[in-house]
Amino acid sequence: MAEIKQNHPQISHGQAVPPDRSSWWGRLQQRFPILQRKRGVAFVVTLMILPFFGLLGLLALRNRHDGSGGGAGGTAGGQELIADDTFFYGQSEPVYPSPAMTGVGTWADAYNKAVDFVRQLTTEEKVSLASGIFSSTGSSGTVNGCSGNIDAIPRMNFSGLCLNDAGQGVRATDFVSGFPSGIHVAASWNKDLARSRAESMGLEFRVKGVNIHLGPVVGPIGRVVRGGRNWEGFSPDPYLSGALVSETVQGIQSQGVITSTKHYIGNEQETNRQPTGDVEAVSSNIDDKTLHELYLWPFQDAVKAGTGNIMCSYNRVNNSYACANSKTQNGILKTELGFQGAITSDWGAMHAGVASAEAGMDMVMPNSELWGDNLVKAVNNGSLSEDRLNDMATRIMAGYYQMGQDQGFPEPGVGMPADLTKPHRIIDARNVSSQQVLLNGATEGHVLLKNVNNALPLNKPRMLSVFGYSAKNPDQWNYKSNGGVAAWTFGGESSYLGRDTAAGFGGQYYGDFSDIAPNGTLFCGGGSGAVTPASVSSPFDVLNARAFDDRTSVFWDFFTPDPDVASTSDACLVIVNAFASEGYDRPHLYDNYTDGLIRHVADRCNNTIVIFHNAGVRLVDQWVDHPNVTALVFAHLPGEASGRALVSLLYGESNFSGKLPYTVARNESDYEGFGGPDLPEGRYEKFPQSNFSVQGVYIDYRHFDARNITPRYEFGFGLSYTTFNYSNLEVSKRDGANTDQYATGAIHEGGQVDLWDVVATITADIRNVGDVDGAEVAQLYVAIPNAPAKQLRGFEKPFINATASATVSFDLTRRDLSVWDVVAQKWRLQPGDYGVFVGASSRDLPLNSTFTI
Repeated sequence: MAEIKQNHPQISHGQAVPPDRSSWWGRLQQRFPILQRKRGVAFVVTLMILPFFGLLGLLALRNRHDGSGGGAGGTAGGQELIADDTFFYGQSEPVYPSPAMTGVGTWADAYNKAVDFVRQLTTEEKVSLASGIFSSTGSSGTVNGCSGNIDAIPRMNFSGLCLNDAGQGVRATDFVSGFPSGIHVAASWNKDLARSRAESMGLEFRVKGVNIHLGPVVGPIGRVVRGGRNWEGFSPDPYLSGALVSETVQGIQSQGVITSTKHYIGNEQETNRQPTGDVEAVSSNIDDKTLHELYLWPFQDAVKAGTGNIMCSYNRVNNSYACANSKTQNGILKTELGFQGAITSDWGAMHAGVASAEAGMDMVMPNSELWGDNLVKAVNNGSLSEDRLNDMATRIMAGYYQMGQDQGFPEPGVGMPADLTKPHRIIDARNVSSQQVLLNGATEGHVLLKNVNNALPLNKPRMLSVFGYSAKNPDQWNYKSNGGVAAWTFGGESSYLGRDTAAGFGGQYYGDFSDIAPNGTLFCGGGSGAVTPASVSSPFDVLNARAFDDRTSVFWDFFTPDPDVASTSDACLVIVNAFASEGYDRPHLYDNYTDGLIRHVADRCNNTIVIFHNAGVRLVDQWVDHPNVTALVFAHLPGEASGRALVSLLYGESNFSGKLPYTVARNESDYEGFGGPDLPEGRYEKFPQSNFSVQGVYIDYRHFDARNITPRYEFGFGLSYTTFNYSNLEVSKRDGANTDQYATGAIHEGGQVDLWDVVATITADIRNVGDVDGAEVAQLYVAIPNAPAKQLRGFEKPFINATASATVSFDLTRRDLSVWDVVAQKWRLQPGDYGVFVGASSRDLPLNSTFTI
């Protein structure tokens, strides 16, 4: 560990770690109770034991690295293998003591109630608030189907807490909806829609008796392009992520459900995310400036929005485990940002007992022998102060009171049965008001990237051919599916019944993972962020119904890599996917099977329309310039309304309005050092290192701009069935705005209050010059002195009727225009000239101006 207070593994005064909970296998059995059964173990072992697996694993460590590693110090000759954590002591600044909650701002009343509640508790009861009790992930729980539980305190009329996944909807239970994933929301660029989605989603969590919603996700932000969990978050741009997480937090919490914004911080790869064997979790080594300007930015927006909980992550940060890192938790989150809520561990992410509490962590999940009775002993023998325990309990209860959960909130886990195969009370959480939100959300996250020869929209084609494995529903959608727990409950029905997800959860980071989910369409990615909707709509379901109404002849082949193609087809749809899951990182940004299928169809059909359900960036250069590939759609992960949304767009009943929330390169090498995960290598084989400071803030479009690399499709790009023109850019500085270099305001939630003072306002006009009504995402970029060439600092999405126009307005705050000063430890508003650019994408910016501070 990088902080001397954190001897690994550490519990209260040197007590031994119980062998059944200290290993990765023990922690995995807590997270997934099926692994406590012989058949569960047999299932995983069958998946894990592959021919020559040991040799392949060693080769993977050496050969799969794509140059993105850069473990600190490299593999210089003569350097000895680092075998002890003490080598890294001091790399993460220690910040103690953990600051107590103050009840600042809107938290005053909740704080006072929490203080009064905690004052009446025994030490054991306070510890019980911070220590989860054994539960499940919705498969075979001993308490209920909640991912985690805090025990009740009956004498205080406190019913306990249910915590449950995840960011796209209530997971692993029945009678719930499947909302569009984070990446899909980002592709919509619609703040209002993000808010509506969050309100609808929060209501379902409430009805099911879930007190703490384990989401939204802004870590990973998307540094590693092949990151397995990028799809759960929004975008590698911090401003876009921050704006959408703010709406999401406010929307969910408006329903009385606490958000646990995650994963804090630097959780950018799945590979080596947890310690495995004698290899520690990867360390995200982040300098202060990069941390503030990129990775912390959306967390700051979430804190300002009032998030009641933050989840600390699996990885190490500057070689100190995130859940025991006093700099990031005590120093930044609770002091600099004024965070008033509680910090909860990711499942099994706590590796030190007293040290984690002193470093700022407030609640452990799902449970741990390091806390519980051992934490009681630590308080009684003086190794943990009673004040710190009081603050932990107060922060947990303050979130409860802040959301009004003491007034009419459902019983914790009331709609989360421990075993769905047994008779249980049906709690239908779906609300009719959410149906349009689900459809609109699915529709607006589709991005049209190519459309030539009037390929789209379709108009009652006489013959339509449909190819590709992502067109149809999965072959099964069943709680007790053939693939076991990982299939239905973890989004694996389409992906070999959860084979790869199960392997990743088992710590097999270097398995032979698939790039695709070949067994059906994607509604979400894999892992704890998956959705389990009560009903789904696949593309072919709706296409076939539409063909019946239009009297269209339909041919299809979902399985063959080289299908027969009817040359008389008016259009050929190739519907395929790019899968990603928690537990492992994507092997590639393309796959030869899918690219071969697309080329095969395009060689035989002169109107080939390609549709990707993609859980992240997908390269297309092997076929996108084929003269017969007339249209390309990135359909992302639309949730349960997938088929209805896609067909509405293909037939022109809805207009495309999505834009890319990331950059699509021409070649994987264009991403350079951040294409894939960093691996254990050289003297750091036992302590893998990921050096974020190599790229600094220059990821995604900032990197492409700085290196003058032309992408295939730039950040913010997306086509429509109509055309928009931009004009009349105006820049006005706010009268009386304080433009001193440093903010001077008091610290409330989110940091100094005057960071959000408006300094300037930008306006522009947009006219729809086509003949189709549609929405346009107007984007504002700013060139800040001594910073990237341009950074997103505003976006609006007006709906504009054909021939009509609209005016968009963007407010620029002090924080928007500042850089992080590592010496002053404050945001600095520099004197100088600031460039302003407005347009349709990061590389289509017809309007520009400057203003001076």
